[in-house]
Amino acid sequence: MFAEVHRLNLRIRDFVVTNEGWIFSVVSYSNRSDTAIEGLLRYVPHDNGERRRFDGVRFHKLDFDESFEFLRLKKPEYIRGDIHSIPLDDIKTVLRPDVKIQTLLDNPEIGLIVDIFRKGGIPLSKMGVTGSWLCDLATPSSDIDFIVYGKSFFDAIEVLNRAVHDGELSDIDPDLWKQIYNKRVPEISFDEFLKHEMRKGNRGMIAERYFDLLYVDDAENHTRYERGRVIGRRRIEATVTDASHAFDSPAVFVVEHEEVDEVLSFTHTYAGQVLEGEVMEAQGVLEEWNGIRRLVIGTTREARGEWIRSLTLMSQ
Repeated sequence: MFAEVHRLNLRIRDFVVTNEGWIFSVVSYSNRSDTAIEGLLRYVPHDNGERRRFDGVRFHKLDFDESFEFLRLKKPEYIRGDIHSIPLDDIKTVLRPDVKIQTLLDNPEIGLIVDIFRKGGIPLSKMGVTGSWLCDLATPSSDIDFIVYGKSFFDAIEVLNRAVHDGELSDIDPDLWKQIYNKRVPEISFDEFLKHEMRKGNRGMIAERYFDLLYVDDAENHTRYERGRVIGRRRIEATVTDASHAFDSPAVFVVEHEEVDEVLSFTHTYAGQVLEGEVMEAQGVLEEWNGIRRLVIGTTREARGEWIRSLTLMSQ
């Protein structure tokens, strides 16, 4: 299995299944070592699980804290800081979003999204689905986590917005925006959250189902972002000079600032939050890694006291 994992060139939003049947999402483009990958435990087999796969096996979906509690009891050696480290020898199956989507083209909702993007010039090879759909554990109310790889992601946003404007897809209603905001509980107001999200344009509705577009870099040699030496908390205002990876995980904003070189967000709430050339306000933890100073947002799961907002957008 070691050779297969490396041959597949694992990326974020891929999933792996262990010999025990535990399902992990991949959270890094590259491995921490030659013997393990970085992931987060998402689903485990459970006799009374709320999710049932096509073969009848039931699974329980774990939240962030629950996943750590589970591994502390079952496999404490998998826990490394705030991520899970899965030995390559324990991996039985790799689930790839770009492969899975080819089996879901007959699904009315996913098939329509694919058709809209295809008509807009996005090749099927640049599309994928992750989350519960990738694992065959989607429910009638499951959101669709739709991936578009590389630079095609930004073209897909334009296609999505045209489809909403033309009535092929529905816009998100105010009640659902409130639900999304309350689920994330960010450190910015609802009005600020909504203004930023509306501009991003990477969310939509198909029939009664919510979906969002997720970015995955398709470069062969993606830079690995490691946590650095903590300097302290900072609140800054800075001009963004490069936002080409602002929707990645982590989201990366290169900035012009006397103390900070980059702003990273490990929480999806602030992905795509600021455009190139805009002035950003951000508060987080300043770290130094390999001579680069980075302000990190999302140093905890809740990202309390940490945020990113576009001052340029808010002044308009």
